[in-house]
Amino acid sequence: MPDTTPPESPPAPGSPLPDGLSRVALWTAAAHAREYARAAPYVRDPWAADFLSAAGFAPGPPGDGPLQRLLPDWAVVRTRFYDEHLVAAARSGCRQVVLLGAGLDTRAFRLDWPTGTHVFEVEDPALLTFKEHVLGWAAPTCGRRSSVGADPAGAWREQLLAAGLDPRRPTAWLCETHLYHLRPRTVESVVGTVTELSAPGSTFGAECVNAEAASSAFVAPFLEALSATGISWHWQLADPEGWWAEHGWDARVADLFTLPYVVQRLAPYLPLVSEAAAKCVFLTTAALAESPH
Repeated sequence: MPDTTPPESPPAPGSPLPDGLSRVALWTAAAHAREYARAAPYVRDPWAADFLSAAGFAPGPPGDGPLQRLLPDWAVVRTRFYDEHLVAAARSGCRQVVLLGAGLDTRAFRLDWPTGTHVFEVEDPALLTFKEHVLGWAAPTCGRRSSVGADPAGAWREQLLAAGLDPRRPTAWLCETHLYHLRPRTVESVVGTVTELSAPGSTFGAECVNAEAASSAFVAPFLEALSATGISWHWQLADPEGWWAEHGWDARVADLFTLPYVVQRLAPYLPLVSEAAAKCVFLTTAALAESPH
């Protein structure tokens, strides 16, 4: 049965969310809300506007450079990319799906999951409390949904197992944006735990910052403005395939401009950025290698 019982103490309307990355979750929700209002949205998230209203949210990412103007549309194509990745993984046998740093993700409610899919959401307990009360009694589209209240950068292993994850079965893991906000040593720990809990056939998806683009004129001003809010992109990679291979995963970086929805949505921004700046992040997907350790 779906785990849909809401917490006992709802937050007051307009009450602040937990500090830190909850702001990033709201920026994504704002992008989803704007997208849902389109005639033919790439992401259909009818709860996004409710999150914004309940949080009393107004501003988006800091600054007003070209990267900030692109970010809402980028968030939409990134979401669409990982929507398709997760559903394909579930249909290929990964009926356990773990969203690490789930934020205000509503994939458990809005995607067409195959029968028997169990979606786990690992996130700060206070953020999950806020999320559950906005969702109310909405019914998941997956077979079962479990909220795991734990720091996704901390010790969440035992809570996830207690919630029902079976490490003997394949799992589709997604850490959409959370990893690059963490220190490299913490990322190593998180990925190590994921690898330990993954059976053959498991997959991993994560956005990775391109280290070679972070100091560019396109990206650096945004990172400076972001840092002033207390949020930083700490983890950066120059060779994502190599890094993931060292950690037991066969990874590939998406060639975004082979995807029609990416071309259509981001084409208006291309005159503003160089080819290198357009690749300031990598959308990576990975399969567990035969010998992960």
